[in-house]
Amino acid sequence: MRELGVSAGTPASYTVRDGDTLYQIAFAVGLDFRDVARWNGIDPPYVIYPGQRLRLRPPTGKDAGDRRVAANPRRDPTPTPTPERAPDRDDPDRWQWPLEGRIVREYNANAPGKQGIGIAAEAGSAVSASAGGHVVYSGDGLPGYGNLIIIKHNERFLTAYGYNRELLVGEGDAVDRGESIARVGASDDYPGELHFELRERGQPVNPTAYLP
Repeated sequence: MRELGVSAGTPASYTVRDGDTLYQIAFAVGLDFRDVARWNGIDPPYVIYPGQRLRLRPPTGKDAGDRRVAANPRRDPTPTPTPERAPDRDDPDRWQWPLEGRIVREYNANAPGKQGIGIAAEAGSAVSASAGGHVVYSGDGLPGYGNLIIIKHNERFLTAYGYNRELLVGEGDAVDRGESIARVGASDDYPGELHFELRERGQPVNPTAYLP
């Protein structure tokens, strides 16, 4: 599995607070949740607890040395991995827009902070899941996102829905494509706006390249 690089601005560690999830923490710093889990020896279903100190960078030096194995160890044949089925950007049956509205914030990969799109809509409008998956975060613990939903679609893709007035699903809930998950709230600039992000292996990508 490809391990993504860590930016210079990423903190070396994070102390878990009440209500945090591994997905939320990785999302906030732009890392793949699987990398964070591996660096900290956390297995699925990725349970963490308040006060736990999480490494947010790959182990180096002595820590890395402790994980090295003897030279030329005996290795069993590596099974061929099963190709990962992911939502296909060319298949409109795989993705859908989270709501109808006008894009008022374009995606900018070089912009600091949140990297997604802003969709203007009437406050209180229903926000729908862009594809099926499981809710891995539902709350208001990430600064700048307001009431936020994060959905894990598979081991590769996450979507995030911010600035909501009301959250209709909770962590652990399974959702279908098109299911209502929240209601549009307000941003600093618009009386009704949804902030929408798509993450591929922890990294922001332009949602409009995947949406029909």
